[in-house]
Amino acid sequence: MTTSTISHPEVYQGQFGEFTVTKSDRMEVIIYRSGLMVGAVCFAIATFLVLQYNNPTVLRLITFLYAGFSIALGVSLWNIHIYMVQLHRTLQVFWGIGSLSAMIVAFSSNEPLAATVYHQPLTIFGIGFTFAALTGIYFKEAFCFNRLETKFLTPTVPLLLLGHLTGILPLYWEQFLLGLWAVLFMIFAIRKVVQAIPPDIGDKSVFEYLKAQRLAKT
Repeated sequence: MTTSTISHPEVYQGQFGEFTVTKSDRMEVIIYRSGLMVGAVCFAIATFLVLQYNNPTVLRLITFLYAGFSIALGVSLWNIHIYMVQLHRTLQVFWGIGSLSAMIVAFSSNEPLAATVYHQPLTIFGIGFTFAALTGIYFKEAFCFNRLETKFLTPTVPLLLLGHLTGILPLYWEQFLLGLWAVLFMIFAIRKVVQAIPPDIGDKSVFEYLKAQRLAKT
């Protein structure tokens, strides 16, 4: 970025007026994408370990990887730009419910978290909220940017979780879907790194308009 760009930021024409992209806006996008990358790496490593080395030591390590994934997802949800405040807050609440459920399961079970979820599918009713929040991000990215990988991820996540919850998916299908999820999640995170920043910020005039509307109602 040149000095002139910093001194005279580019002015964009939004739906409800002109706006500029600030350094703070760019930092939020960078943090959002960094959270996605950390989450994707943790998820990919955990998936590889559980598919290749299914033993108690590895399963305990996966608990820490899941914690890293969950924290990174929470950071992304804090910094993501979504026009609908209610939807944004809903995804954050879902993440909170899922994270709390995961902590309760992890500390109350004698088995590692991954083993407990596998052997007790009903735990998905709690922990699954975290993945519902993640699916919300996939859906947002598919809708806003027409990303092919997120179009596959959006149905893959609920299909795998609901399939395991109901017991209708054979083990090899669960393993396939889990591996596919990990690969597509990494592709998604990597592609976000090289994407231009302004599109992730969105039309700030819309944010300002919606904010004004909320203030008017109060």
